Amino acid sequence: MLRFLLAAALIAPLLVIPGARAQELTGTLKKIKETKTVTLGYRESSIPFSYVNKPGEPIGYSIDLCNAAVDEVSKEFEGTEIGVKYKKVTAETRIPAVRSGEIDLECGSTTANSERKKEVAFSPIFFVAGTKLLVPRSSDITSYRDLRNKTVVVTAGTTNEAAVRAISEKQKLGVKLIIGKDHAESFAVLREGKADAFATDDVLLYGLAATTKSGDQYHVVGEYLSYDPYGLMYRKDDPDFGAVVDRTFSRLAQSRELVQLYNKWFQQRLPTGEALDLPMSPQLEEIFRVQGVPD
Repeated sequence: MLRFLLAAALIAPLLVIPGARAQELTGTLKKIKETKTVTLGYRESSIPFSYVNKPGEPIGYSIDLCNAAVDEVSKEFEGTEIGVKYKKVTAETRIPAVRSGEIDLECGSTTANSERKKEVAFSPIFFVAGTKLLVPRSSDITSYRDLRNKTVVVTAGTTNEAAVRAISEKQKLGVKLIIGKDHAESFAVLREGKADAFATDDVLLYGLAATTKSGDQYHVVGEYLSYDPYGLMYRKDDPDFGAVVDRTFSRLAQSRELVQLYNKWFQQRLPTGEALDLPMSPQLEEIFRVQGVPD
């Protein structure tokens, strides 16, 4: 009996007992394991990354990437079905929503810069954008140099706001800023003639113009005012969940699904009917290659 008990004691740590894994988990994975639910943050008008279709359902490139991460979490839990809840966030509320636990993963068009990394963590890069200007085709604005004493609308809580302020101060342009609560509102300010230009990431400007009936009356102009690599955002100091997110991107890269998802949202007609026709940039091609996309 003594030998049996000693043998059992040695073997016990090697056995996988249902529920034991959950007790070892911390952070986001522990929360998801206990609730069997993950909450994804989405944007309403970050086309084609994260926006809503006519029935009001979140869709987009970033949404697909986030759902791939949910699938990876399910594999982590040996096939446990994970429910998905969606929570709308804006440029201003997205970081607080991640930090507070209101959302577990932010699926939008968020720049992964060093300042934000002090507050949150990011997935591998999945897009590279930069601040440009959207102006009416009748406008004489072709560059930031033409913005002297002009009014520019930007979206609250974006890196674009900081970029415009910086170039205005450096060049002494005297730019007047209007702050929109989201990209749709900012674009509306431009369309209503209350601003001379709308400054945000170039790809978002192309997306907004493509999905608006009057979009052909506007065009994107100017040099890049900032460099903006996008990442999915999650809570800082959460290495277990971060490992799952990184593994998701590695899997998508090695299978070339990462490229297929890009083509789905940028090279093909969108589910809402528009076509952006934006080829992958050489910079993003190299980033994907480093992540594991085969040549």
